[in-house]
Amino acid sequence: MKKYVLKTHGCKANQLESAVIKEKLDNAGYSQTDRISDADIFILNSCSVTGNSDIEALRTLRNAKNKNKNLLTVFTGCSAQLHADKLKDLSYIDVFLGNDDKFSIVKFLENKQSAVNDIFKIDKFNNQLIHTYNKTRGYLKIQDGCNNYCSYCTIPLARGNSRSNTISNIVEQINIYIESGIKEIVLTGIHIGQWGPDIDKTLSLYNLLEEIEKTDIQRYRLGSLNTLEVDEKLLKFLSKSDKFCPHFHLSLQSLTDKTLRAMNRHYTARQCLDLMEKIQNNFDLPFIGSDIIVGFPGETDVDFKTTVENVNKSFLTNIHVFPYSIRENTKAASMPDKVDESTKQKRADILHRIAGKKYDKFVEQNIEKNNEILIEKRPDKKTGLLKGVTKNYLTVYIDSYDETLLNTIQKVKILNTKEDKIFCNIIEE
Repeated sequence: MKKYVLKTHGCKANQLESAVIKEKLDNAGYSQTDRISDADIFILNSCSVTGNSDIEALRTLRNAKNKNKNLLTVFTGCSAQLHADKLKDLSYIDVFLGNDDKFSIVKFLENKQSAVNDIFKIDKFNNQLIHTYNKTRGYLKIQDGCNNYCSYCTIPLARGNSRSNTISNIVEQINIYIESGIKEIVLTGIHIGQWGPDIDKTLSLYNLLEEIEKTDIQRYRLGSLNTLEVDEKLLKFLSKSDKFCPHFHLSLQSLTDKTLRAMNRHYTARQCLDLMEKIQNNFDLPFIGSDIIVGFPGETDVDFKTTVENVNKSFLTNIHVFPYSIRENTKAASMPDKVDESTKQKRADILHRIAGKKYDKFVEQNIEKNNEILIEKRPDKKTGLLKGVTKNYLTVYIDSYDETLLNTIQKVKILNTKEDKIFCNIIEE
């Protein structure tokens, strides 16, 4: 029996696709191991969202080969899709597979062949059902690809045009998850707000959520959304749902209009701020996270100051901050007035500090409030305590070792914070 190591970089879609790869390998008789020294095969499902992502991917593969010269190394994911023409000359990569080809990995392993198809010739969603899944939450990929072509981003080149999974496939996966004991699903993809129109021009994410509400799943969350894709109709629908977790991740990227235009984002800072206010008014203590890129070409001190002012006045509770990274074959790569690395890092540090303060404030607002948590399937590794996630995306601990509570949904009261951990008590009925 051949053993494999499977490593994943990047987004939730990649993590889910790695779960598909694992199931296919296990069903074909392969055995997973964590030790490179014991493995016959090393598989990296890569990310390419930044230049550092590509560098880290190649470093990971090279290090694996150095640790075990007999390894068959397999490179897949976005970085492999984008840089396929360069990979055949790298001695530490034996097989490389594109983003759609990864789902046929067993065939390519048996033949030791590489394959990277033209991603833009793929016009249908490649549905892959998962039957064995050991996580507490079931990630469910509803869509792949992106039609936006933001000026800084290579993801459309790595993922192709937007392709939607069908409602019947999605509901089937939800039912499989329910049968396996999963209580919560997370809808993921590359751009989930673009779900629907490629199947039927009249369809939107709203229509999919209507169908998900009819299933027996107890909770669901949404992946990243574009500001223009969250309208009054969707907010009203979600605010009335008992299943929806009030956890929003808005892909803002900047909060100054000049930079947003240069990024090809099609909305204004004012629209972002207004949307966050509407979310705040429609839900009780909603978690609102976002991505912000600093140091985009042409971003002046005044531009960055505007973003800082808008972040401060916003209802954001968490921010992922990224210094701008030049990506080949994007419009931004040839834009003038590049920002130096030192300035980018200083701006990132400023936003990190603001983000920390806003998150701490959000935690404080939740103290002494009642909430609902899904307790993880396993106790916390470090403390042995039960750990769970609230509907509004706070990780909380219960001063309990009662394993009969694992993978159950409980009503709790948030108590306090100790050593950067949030504690709660179960509310007895």
